[in-house]
Amino acid sequence: MIDFTSAQIDFSLIAPEIALLVAAFVILSTAFMKKSAQFAPGIALFGIAVSIYFISTQWHHQVSGFYGMVTCDNFGVSFKLLFSVIAILAVLLAQKYLEVKNINKPEYYALLLFSTMGMMVMANTTDLVVIFLGLEIMSIPLYVLAGFARRSLESNEAGIKYFIMGAFASAFLLMGIAFIFGASETTDLRRIVADFSFNLSQSKTLLLSGIGFILIGFAFKVGAAPFHSWVPDVYQGAPTPVTAFFSVGPKAAGFAALLRIFSYGFNEVELLTNLFWVIAVLTMIVGNILALKQTNIKRLLAYSSIAHAGYIFVALTVGGANAMSSAIFYLIAYTLFNVGGFAIVTLLETRSKTKPELSSLNGMAKAHPYIAAVFALFVFALAGFPPTVGFIGKFYIFSEAIKHGFIWLTVIGVLNSFLSVYYYFKILKATYFDNSDAEFEKLSIAPSMMIAFLICALGTLGIGLFPQTIIDISKTAIFAFL
Repeated sequence: MIDFTSAQIDFSLIAPEIALLVAAFVILSTAFMKKSAQFAPGIALFGIAVSIYFISTQWHHQVSGFYGMVTCDNFGVSFKLLFSVIAILAVLLAQKYLEVKNINKPEYYALLLFSTMGMMVMANTTDLVVIFLGLEIMSIPLYVLAGFARRSLESNEAGIKYFIMGAFASAFLLMGIAFIFGASETTDLRRIVADFSFNLSQSKTLLLSGIGFILIGFAFKVGAAPFHSWVPDVYQGAPTPVTAFFSVGPKAAGFAALLRIFSYGFNEVELLTNLFWVIAVLTMIVGNILALKQTNIKRLLAYSSIAHAGYIFVALTVGGANAMSSAIFYLIAYTLFNVGGFAIVTLLETRSKTKPELSSLNGMAKAHPYIAAVFALFVFALAGFPPTVGFIGKFYIFSEAIKHGFIWLTVIGVLNSFLSVYYYFKILKATYFDNSDAEFEKLSIAPSMMIAFLICALGTLGIGLFPQTIIDISKTAIFAFL
């Protein structure tokens, strides 16, 4: 049982976050050295490894501290581990890319660690104010990372758009928290749950308005329609390793907060089911339809990312322990095959004067059959084909929807999955069947990038074939607070 009354100041509860913070400060303090950019990835990976060690000690060790502001449970631990894996992949993908683009600065790795720490803060609390604090710690470094290629107009545009839209989302979220505090006189979700019926009867308008503003704020952050307009521009303009990080890290953190707040804190509000239903349908349809005519790979994957957010909203609509665990499972699966897809795009951009257009894939299967096969694996997972983990994730979500009577929502979701096959197969068509006018330029794969490929490919196929362990972990994480 979690000790809700605990006021202890126990720094072991935030040891994973401290490890990342220390590593980031070490990187920044050595940035003046000539070869600091060469050492920064190693320092970052060491910091993440130490953080993972501390995370592993927190599994099944459920306590709260810092006057209830920090809640250490299996739910938070599972997400912190996921954030750590995402950060490792982002570090591995970046090294060669940053060198080629002449933006190899140690600050990239420090910002990455700061952002990951913010995600962990979001997942490690049941207090709305601390969730907001973690959100800002996560978001501010991301604004800088989006515009990290300072000489690129596209990157500058991405940074400015992300900052402006992120500020609007934060304002909505903070207003919602203020309304919730006004209605319940607390920001602790545990106290809100305990007195929810009374607060709803006394301050219904204020409470529901706060819930609505919080939902809008997080819908912006996860790229759900109709709050998705920033996603394709930011994903296209940001450096590709940063885009890979964007596409999974903030999305996973946003859904972790959504699960905490709505599936635990406000699960008695029946109106939320209808709202989630509408958001899920809009997000799936908008993402898939707008992806159909895209010729830029990063932009295509951006709209794909929007559609995948819609699939996770299906789980939120269904509600219940199994549906929530299916959302966690899908986020883990999505991390593997989506980062894998962006890893291929990152590799393509390490060639001279190459832009991430579909035409840049022409002839790749002949020149690099193994890389093309790995890319095909990721594309099949994105489309939801067996035996990849993408199929298992969608099957898990849609089967739970059917069990709870959401037949039409399932039909719409399945039809959208079939629709997505068209634009995913455009990628395979360019890779395997379209011939390039010039000889395909040879690709040089750095060892770090090869490790990232292996992690994503083995996870995409391995978990697809043997998913039970990850499903069990997802269920254990959910039962920590349900």
